[in-house]
Amino acid sequence: MVTFVDRVTLHLRAGKGGNGCVSVRREKFKPLAGPDGGNGGHGGDVVLVADPQVTTLLSYHHSPHRHAGNGGFGMGDNRSGAAGEGLELAVPVGTVVKDADGEPLVDLVEPGMRFIVAPGGLGGLGNAALSSPKRKAPGFALLGTPGWEGDVLLELKTVADVALVGYPSAGKSSLIAAISAARPKIADYPFTTLHPNLGVVQAGDVRFTVADVPGLIEGASEGKGLGLEFLRHVERCTALVHVLDCATLEPGRDPLSDLDVILAELAAYPVPEGQLPLLERPQLVALNKVDVPEAKDLADLVRPDLEARGFRVFEISTVSHEGLRPLTFALGDVVARQRAEDAVKPALERIVIRPKGADQDFHVRVEGGSYGDIFRILGEKPVRWVQQTDFQNDEAVGYLADRLNKLGVEDELFRQGATPGATVVIGEGDGVVFDWDPSLTSTAELITAPRGTDSRLDGSGRRTSAERREQYHELMDAKAEARAELEAERRAESGWDDEEDE
Repeated sequence: MVTFVDRVTLHLRAGKGGNGCVSVRREKFKPLAGPDGGNGGHGGDVVLVADPQVTTLLSYHHSPHRHAGNGGFGMGDNRSGAAGEGLELAVPVGTVVKDADGEPLVDLVEPGMRFIVAPGGLGGLGNAALSSPKRKAPGFALLGTPGWEGDVLLELKTVADVALVGYPSAGKSSLIAAISAARPKIADYPFTTLHPNLGVVQAGDVRFTVADVPGLIEGASEGKGLGLEFLRHVERCTALVHVLDCATLEPGRDPLSDLDVILAELAAYPVPEGQLPLLERPQLVALNKVDVPEAKDLADLVRPDLEARGFRVFEISTVSHEGLRPLTFALGDVVARQRAEDAVKPALERIVIRPKGADQDFHVRVEGGSYGDIFRILGEKPVRWVQQTDFQNDEAVGYLADRLNKLGVEDELFRQGATPGATVVIGEGDGVVFDWDPSLTSTAELITAPRGTDSRLDGSGRRTSAERREQYHELMDAKAEARAELEAERRAESGWDDEEDE
């Protein structure tokens, strides 16, 4: 049964934004009193939170699919939809978040750090928010945009001050159990430890954490054994303790050869840019199992060679606890010095998130096709506007044309050589396909009322005094012209001549 997971792929879906509402307020003696459609609620975000109480990614291994709540739809009477319920996912401190291509997004190294890994969609505006002096009663609303959906990779790198490294069954688990309150699984066979164990050690006034990293073997940095899976847990440690087995019965093995193999694997493991290479960090050697007489003799034999190579050597026994106190105090001194050096270093620059610049909101890419050129419009704004448009509503389509025209899309299409009827696609992939018609530039073609008026808001058909007076004079003038025409026809038929009358 899996009890520890330090690498998992999450399939996330943020909440979708709610649609805006199309509604008209109705009052007594005033059935069309103006738009009152509310806005849709924003979709919920998926947030990763670094929690010190969480030590494994096991829960996400069993349930990798997570999603946040959708935003509510807008309603009449200017009622906005409810915001979608956000989702917070607790991860261990030291978790690195990467995108689907393996590029790091954030390193959650401090308790309480939060990262919005999947932002929710935007709620659509209702027709009340879309109204203006030129558009008094919009007959459409904007749709909610979909939330972010995709995969992210979580990779746990244990945060500890000291790492215990060595061959399988060298006594690392026994050592961490002897110097701390940790109780790892201990047995005399390879790969007993299947996940890093953490223990807290108190050495005088210094308290530090120790990580028991699973056993390394030759070729671990190339993927052999379990070493490659857990070498990442050594990256964040201040000091390394090489636990060497002086009582091994395997042929061809001795403390010096074991150390050479481990050093080669640590040297071959690439650390992230900006971190100190593993072999340049403080290193101590613990010759374990000296409670066995033969092991004690071997430890005395190899100790001068190790000290000649620059290592501080401690002879220990996890059974009799011999030499553990000097080892823990030596580690405490190393950790204390490192903390003192870190304290005088300048503080890390705070991350300031600023709005993205709007130097160029879109660009047009011309693509050749079997039936002529295709003009593809790419940009955050055009794609979002298309997502917000209800293409079953002609007025909404006209509003989209207005927005694209104000952004300068039509001018750019002209510069790129587009002609009426050309195929225009907004967005990557299939996108939304249009047959470009530059004559349709606003919603004025869709509304018969004059610009700045709306026949749907005409509350009364009564004429003003000036209008009645003007219509009366027009009627009188028309009657006079009709009488004059009849008189002229009568004179012409009777043969009268103005000269004869005189």
